[in-house]
Amino acid sequence: MTDYNQIGPNQEIYTTGLIYDLKSTFALFLRVIDTRKARGKQYLLETLLVLILLAKLGGEDKPTGITEWVANRVDELVAMNILPQGKAPCHMTFRRILRFTLQAEELEHLVSEFHQSQLKEGTEIVFCIDGKTLKGTIPTGEMRGTHLLSVYVPDQGLVLIEAEVDRKENEIVVAPKILKQVNLSGAIVIGDALHTQRNLSEQIVQAGGNYVWTVKGNQPRAEWAIEKLFVHEACNLKQGASLSKEIRTASLVSKGHGRREKRTLWTSTELNDYLDWPGVKQVFRLEKIIWHEKYQGYTRDVVYGLTSLSPEQASPKKLIQLLRSYWGIESGLHYRRDVTLHEDDTRLTLGQAGHNMAILNNLVIGLCIRNGFTNLAQARRLFNAKPAEALKLILQG
Repeated sequence: MTDYNQIGPNQEIYTTGLIYDLKSTFALFLRVIDTRKARGKQYLLETLLVLILLAKLGGEDKPTGITEWVANRVDELVAMNILPQGKAPCHMTFRRILRFTLQAEELEHLVSEFHQSQLKEGTEIVFCIDGKTLKGTIPTGEMRGTHLLSVYVPDQGLVLIEAEVDRKENEIVVAPKILKQVNLSGAIVIGDALHTQRNLSEQIVQAGGNYVWTVKGNQPRAEWAIEKLFVHEACNLKQGASLSKEIRTASLVSKGHGRREKRTLWTSTELNDYLDWPGVKQVFRLEKIIWHEKYQGYTRDVVYGLTSLSPEQASPKKLIQLLRSYWGIESGLHYRRDVTLHEDDTRLTLGQAGHNMAILNNLVIGLCIRNGFTNLAQARRLFNAKPAEALKLILQG
């Protein structure tokens, strides 16, 4: 029986007796439009979405596994006021929801609003922008499936905005559109060389943000100038001379996963006027030397870049840390979706199923990180054993 004395000012009671926060994932699910016809509908859409998310938090990622997870816990789910009857939805019910009922664009919009409301204030916000092709959506015999471009906050685990890149477009076209949908004031946007574009840089600076870009062949003049500047300094250093007074440096050594990595970054303000790049305040050279214990050998990589952050705003040491945070979208988002949540191994080629599953994966990651579960695989083992704990995450703001 529901204890109405436990209801807070920002909570509501669902028809089954569930108490949920008005800023919770469950409240988000209540806003999703159900496009199904009333005839033959046995389960409310929010019920099915909660079941999918509970199963995913419990370790299942494919529709078949989700169906079995729910079927094996019918009594428990009824007791938790999730299932209205002692019967589980069938396999095709979940597939139809993912393929046709959920409209990916609408769901992306709702999740974007939800995650932006979850942003922690009073901290320096880093936005990592990168794209990912959902390999499980590539039809047999074709080369391309659904490709999504995301704006991700690595230290908070939140995908603030995500949009599908049309087959006739590329990320360069979509990036300005999605950045218009987030508050860039005070934010630092980091992207790879593909997004090193003058128009995008100007858009970020005019909106009150800053950028950190790497530079490669798509900006040949800028790459040539930055490389020439630092190659000259490196040659002088090898010959016993010291670096120029304008060059500032920092190094960072890290160990883990059978490798030792040393990152050395040089910065300079000498090219600010020459490059004529919107808002540029520094250029940099980052050298990574990695010792691989398994192969007993070194690898070396050098990248060049530019940033609108001034030397006072970003020292070489801080720039190293910012560039490392960019890999958070690979290790914190893409790796978790691919390896832990088996996104690329899940074949979802019909309708919008693949895109919708990616959105739900973003929700799972955000829920876990925001509640202190940094090891997603470990968290899923816990939630598989204790579904009630997973339900708390969904009901709480």
